[in-house]
Amino acid sequence: MSRIYLLHKPYNVLCQFTDVHGRRTLADYLDVARVYPAGRLDYDSEGLLLLTDDGALIHRISDPRHKLPKQYWVQVEGEPDQNAFKALREGVTLKDGPTRPVKIRRLAQPEPPPRDPPVRYRSSVPTTWLEIELREGRNRQVRRMTAHVGHPTLRLIRVGIGPWRLDGLPSGHWRSETMNVPRRLPERNDNRRSTPSRKR
Repeated sequence: MSRIYLLHKPYNVLCQFTDVHGRRTLADYLDVARVYPAGRLDYDSEGLLLLTDDGALIHRISDPRHKLPKQYWVQVEGEPDQNAFKALREGVTLKDGPTRPVKIRRLAQPEPPPRDPPVRYRSSVPTTWLEIELREGRNRQVRRMTAHVGHPTLRLIRVGIGPWRLDGLPSGHWRSETMNVPRRLPERNDNRRSTPSRKR
């Protein structure tokens, strides 16, 4: 059995446990020894981060060959039209090459958690919330893709990785699960049960 920890990483927190410059790190939110992130989440991004002490499980989650889908809630500047949606669904060409197609839909009434500090509000510039699912993990890929079609990302929240979801886990909190590591990880199981969240 392996134990995996689901952390809702807040905004402006480093995806590591120490920092010589005094910035917030995972150690400020998760008081579990000898666990490591399975993958990364940018300093200025929020949402689901998986951690475990099982090296094989880390490899299966983070290795792009396993192609675990990752879902993001993305607040973008402006209102993307059908051409922008079509370009993202089919894949766009970035400086490091063409991306794979993604799944994308507009979120009508999202309920994102509060962010500290909040995104700067400008009454003259509308914003749109999208849900984007991709199976790649390039550096700042979602942000670069939305900017490519003319809609810079203002806020990015990862809400799912394969079968794991935030499922109402508050920002800065975590919960743990135990699992048998299968030969192939399932893509989604929305009926998983987990222990109540805790905060350090």
